[in-house]
Amino acid sequence: MATVSPKAVLGDGIEIGPYAFIDEDVVIGDNCTIMPHAVIFKYVRMGSGCTVFPGAVVGAIPQDLKYSGEVSYVEIGNNVTIRECATINRGTLASNKGVTKIGSDTLIMSYVHVAHDCSVGNHCIMTSHSAIAGETDVEDYAIIGGGSMIHQFTRIGTHAMVGGASKVNKDIPPYVLCSRDPICYCGVNIVGLRRRGFPSEDIRLIKDIYDTIYFQGYNITDGCSKVEAGFPQSEVRDTILSFIRASKRGIIRGMDIGERGSLD
Repeated sequence: MATVSPKAVLGDGIEIGPYAFIDEDVVIGDNCTIMPHAVIFKYVRMGSGCTVFPGAVVGAIPQDLKYSGEVSYVEIGNNVTIRECATINRGTLASNKGVTKIGSDTLIMSYVHVAHDCSVGNHCIMTSHSAIAGETDVEDYAIIGGGSMIHQFTRIGTHAMVGGASKVNKDIPPYVLCSRDPICYCGVNIVGLRRRGFPSEDIRLIKDIYDTIYFQGYNITDGCSKVEAGFPQSEVRDTILSFIRASKRGIIRGMDIGERGSLD
């Protein structure tokens, strides 16, 4: 049978499988399913309609030597699926965050690792065997390909798609495809944007903006200035510029001429 602390707060319509473990000071919303052998440790706050598959561990203490036993949290939104053997660690106070967050309608596939103080947005997909190191931010609708390793403090922009088995050590701007080794900009995430209802003129605008930034001979700062001066104000333009200008790690490089030719 399952082990459920009497100090856990459980909503209505919850299903808990045999040998699952739910610790004290856990809050789980309505209509969640906690499958056999899943583990929910202390200080997890989970919304409604979530499913946690066998072997997943949510709320284990951070794998960070700065952690000294302080209370910290995992916060999970609604309708999140956490597949087999995924791990989601709590935050740390050393980061000044103290919480690891997973947004609503997000899919965490098998063997994914989400480290301390990370923030994963809404409608994201983290594919099997990918991992994000501490204090990584993944914005809404981003997709991280299988086996990808994401460096700590990295940012993944909204609607971006990271190719499988990528090594990410720079920020990934919004709306882009990126892959290769070393990782680089490989174009606009056209298929993903169409699926999300972006009009063709916005997709073309995004491509033109990135062509200006990456392929007209400017450095990133000057490229952003050219975009600001040369393109009318719009949501997609401002999203791209705001992301790049806020980057502390710098953004991924563009393809060289030979690489661009191979994609044509």
